[in-house]
Amino acid sequence: MSSETLLYIILSGILALGLALFQYFTKKKSMSKINMLFSFLRFLSVFSVLLIIINPSFDQTKLSIEKPNLVVAIDNSSSIKHLKQDEALLNFIDEIKSNPNIQNKFNLDFFTFGENLNPLDSITFTDKQTNISKAFTQLNEIYKQTTSPTLLITDGNQTYGNDYQFSSNNYKQPIYPIVLGDTITYTDLRIQQFNVNKYAFLKNRFPVEAILVYNGNTAIQSNFIVKSGNTTIYSKKINFSKNDNSKVVNLTLPTNKVGVSNYKATIVPLASEKNKINNTKNFAIEVINQKTKIAIVSSFSHPDLGALKKSIETNEQRTADILHPKNVINQINEYQLIILYQPNNKFKNIIDKINTQNKNKFVITGPKTDLDFLNRITNDYNFNITGQTENYQADLNINYAPFLIDELDFESFPPLLSNYGEISFNVAYETILNKTVKSVTLEEPLLVTFETNSRREAVLFGEQIWQWRAQSYLNENSFDDFDNFIGKLVQYLASTKKKSRLNIDYESFYNGNNNIIIKAEFFDKNYVFDTRETLNITVTDKVSKAKTVFPLILKNNNYQVDLSNLPASEYSFTIRASNENMSKSGNFRILEYNVEQQFLNADVTKLQQLATNSSGTSYFINETKKAINDLLNDNRFVPIQKSSKNTIPLIDWKYLLGIIAFNLGLEWFLRKYNGLI
Repeated sequence: MSSETLLYIILSGILALGLALFQYFTKKKSMSKINMLFSFLRFLSVFSVLLIIINPSFDQTKLSIEKPNLVVAIDNSSSIKHLKQDEALLNFIDEIKSNPNIQNKFNLDFFTFGENLNPLDSITFTDKQTNISKAFTQLNEIYKQTTSPTLLITDGNQTYGNDYQFSSNNYKQPIYPIVLGDTITYTDLRIQQFNVNKYAFLKNRFPVEAILVYNGNTAIQSNFIVKSGNTTIYSKKINFSKNDNSKVVNLTLPTNKVGVSNYKATIVPLASEKNKINNTKNFAIEVINQKTKIAIVSSFSHPDLGALKKSIETNEQRTADILHPKNVINQINEYQLIILYQPNNKFKNIIDKINTQNKNKFVITGPKTDLDFLNRITNDYNFNITGQTENYQADLNINYAPFLIDELDFESFPPLLSNYGEISFNVAYETILNKTVKSVTLEEPLLVTFETNSRREAVLFGEQIWQWRAQSYLNENSFDDFDNFIGKLVQYLASTKKKSRLNIDYESFYNGNNNIIIKAEFFDKNYVFDTRETLNITVTDKVSKAKTVFPLILKNNNYQVDLSNLPASEYSFTIRASNENMSKSGNFRILEYNVEQQFLNADVTKLQQLATNSSGTSYFINETKKAINDLLNDNRFVPIQKSSKNTIPLIDWKYLLGIIAFNLGLEWFLRKYNGLI
């Protein structure tokens, strides 16, 4: 409380006392006991009212004891069961939970991890992938400002993600790995890595790269074989020794038919091998008969051009060439889609050629676009030219009908630089993205598509799309989401298929360790996304003829179903709308492969390094008591007494109003009782 406030309180007391004495002690009034009581009550009432007006504040300090957290992160991947460590892990968890000393010293928090980190619900050992680094990233968000030593119960075998042994650089908590597995080195021959493209072209050859690794002390010889069905299409003898323990095999295979072709690569196992599952790798390739070529036409250099080219060419079925307007005229028949980047007068001949041949095109405008030229050259839309620019962010239109769009975090994307002014259309168009300014969605399109005279066209009203691709990588650590978005737009523009009310999105084949997600969109007769429809998928195993029906769940702006639990086989499926006589069918294959079954023992070296880097200690699963005792005796993990200081204004003290009301009421009652009123 400041000295100024204290002075006001003293003055208020003097004023209240003076007022009370003035009212009850005058020449006409005696110094009776009743008047003294009235004066006291009036003094309290007036003084309390003046205190409320001054409203002084008081500091309130609360003390609390905060125990450190003990975070228990449990590996829920199938490799734990494959290494026969599941029972030992469950026993360790039971011992931690039932230890009263641990419970007294720590707040226990249990999590499971595989592909993602989740609060402990049940331990199933069914996750198909392990990302330990991602688990630490998510834990860091929860325990960043606390003392939280972490028990990491795992075999240390990570199947994807960043190298976790350096996770302590960001996760500032001591980590205590509990190692599941042994350190015995077994003789093993395995396919360490297998690289192959997803697509190939008919009557061509596609490259395959296999990295083979041998763990052993004696010199051996084995055969590397690739089969298609029961036919051996490649075979090579490979020699290994203790020092020469890895080989890279490069080969090319022919493509003779359109569609998905299945193959099996095998390094013939040794008789003494403990794990023979990692000697075989199934793979597939989709053979197509035509490659889509896209021309990106621009009269000047810009980062958008490179971003578009990279996004388009992530799909092996497509190639993109960056060309000057004068160089594309003689090659126009080679391309299925022309992208016109910020056209001006130099584009007149190429646009005339496109219109003559009725080719599909994608126009991207920006500050360097000659809008007057565009207004003259096209009748489909018209710009109100202001000569000004504006930055616009994007808002996805979930009712966009022509093709399925995955939900991207457009709100986090940087704005595009666009021409300011109204755009009027003379044809019916579909909006993919609307313009937004300061989170307010405008009734103006940022990205649209339309169809006229059997020709498809898209227009993006803004430049700097390269920044979207960069932001997508920052959001997801991958360019895939943005590249898929551009890929679907390009696929739609390069195709001549008619618009459908039911659209489906799926792959021709899936690896057994990946999530198998099939997506669908359903639109009403006005092509507005319909959230009321019920979609079901009937999946038929072509080998066993077994049929299973699954419902599709509405999620974000599409319907989807997760078929990850299906075994490896070849399947056909049909998606039907329950309220409409409408369906679509397709086929896919699931390749047999479980990355979690490729390991022989725990990765002890990495786990020990992780413990050292984070000032922790590693233990084997049979050292439960030692791990518990070390945690209990570690002086870094002690309860902390915390004080919280809270400033409370007097006006928040509700009892003061009660005191004022009581004093005034009592004074009135006594005056009435004594006949003074």
